[in-house]
Amino acid sequence: MTGPRRIVCLTEEPTEVLYALGEQDRIVGISGFTVRPPQARREKPKVSAFTSAKIDDILALKPDFVVGFSDIQAGIASALIGHGVEVWISNHRSVDGILDYIRRLGALVGAADKARTYADKLQADLAAVADQAARNAQRPKVYFEEWDEPLISGIQWVAELVRIAGGDDILPELAAEPMAKNRIMADGSMVIARNPDIIFGSWCGKKFRPEKVAVRPGWQDIAAVRNSQMFEIKSPIILQPGPAALSDGLKAMAAHIRSWQRD
Repeated sequence: MTGPRRIVCLTEEPTEVLYALGEQDRIVGISGFTVRPPQARREKPKVSAFTSAKIDDILALKPDFVVGFSDIQAGIASALIGHGVEVWISNHRSVDGILDYIRRLGALVGAADKARTYADKLQADLAAVADQAARNAQRPKVYFEEWDEPLISGIQWVAELVRIAGGDDILPELAAEPMAKNRIMADGSMVIARNPDIIFGSWCGKKFRPEKVAVRPGWQDIAAVRNSQMFEIKSPIILQPGPAALSDGLKAMAAHIRSWQRD
């Protein structure tokens, strides 16, 4: 075995990637938010949340490599680096970034060929969905809501997947903002004005409630509300910048978009 042998994954996506590559034996600790693949929760100790981690527990596992995501985990990374642990924090926010992340992670753990094959397959599947979607001239306007109090719209990879699935994100200027705080809307006026045909909700672990969306002031005239086109996309399959979003998350959105097109 080449590459690191004792890896701690601070978020779900490296765990999912390493299992997909058959490299799960390298993993010695995972995030408590990990749900994919299901066996990871049964097999691996949970040593972190998203913004916090059990530093002493991680150190006790004697990792030779720790993988995390985004500036939000900078404090965790700094603490571990201070103890001499090698840490890689990725910060990808796009579909291409996810594919590149898979290839880079594979290379870092000595499984570059397997990672390249896996990423190429995901990329081919994305192209197939996009090709099917391109055959339908009708493209729904889509609003993706990441949180409800305050209103937070979808991040870049979500907006890109909406387009691949056959729709058009109504807030592309906000999707380009990497930080959630910059995608907060003071009220729903932008959504009302752009009148989406479909609303997807993924409230970051909290159940999406279409009935609560429907009674927001002024939202009754939005096409998606009027026609009951409001659907939950489970956060584990869309809000993690990893394989799940490119597979199950995309499939879920594409199914609702195709149904809207048929109707």
